[in-house]
Amino acid sequence: MTDEFHKPTQFSGAKFESMMGGDDPAQISRVAHETAHALLARVRFSSDPGVVERLVAYTDDHGIDAIAELWSRASARSLPGALWRIYLMRALIRQDAQGTSFYYQRGTEMAATIDPVVAGATSPTGPAEIIQLADEILRGVFDGDFGIALDRAAAFCRVTSTGAASVADDIEVTDPARATELTTKALRLSHTASEFTACARSWRSGTLD
Repeated sequence: MTDEFHKPTQFSGAKFESMMGGDDPAQISRVAHETAHALLARVRFSSDPGVVERLVAYTDDHGIDAIAELWSRASARSLPGALWRIYLMRALIRQDAQGTSFYYQRGTEMAATIDPVVAGATSPTGPAEIIQLADEILRGVFDGDFGIALDRAAAFCRVTSTGAASVADDIEVTDPARATELTTKALRLSHTASEFTACARSWRSGTLD
């Protein structure tokens, strides 16, 4: 992996954790929150029917680095933090749609909750269906119920986490290194799901800033 993002962006799920921003944390935080609120407000009151589609495809055309500079250092349980993680989730899905759909499909077979229904991917879920789900979730951020979009993102993460953990169990003896990687992936996804759920609760209570 290179240290800088290029288009198309290729990076690991933990890449955002090491990103560096500007020198003034207070200014970075202020800009992150102001831009996140301004973007949502502008889109929701826009009369341009194409603005949402342009935002969904923004990182396809420009890479994810511009989004990262704005929002990657924001608290996970904040509006810019939630937006960043949804964009990042979509980018990671598109980067490895084959693998992601495999873990997600395995998760739907193992899940004992309604998470697959909440996430809303077409079943059976292949690469095309998992990309469609990512687009639907991001689209819902801008032209649907933001809380529902966060719920769907959380459900996707939990289902995929379950699938990754299940595959890790299957290969623990034959490929322990890969099993460890998948276990770490599952834990990260589970943690991200909790962050999305917390943001959804805050959004509904009017406290997501």
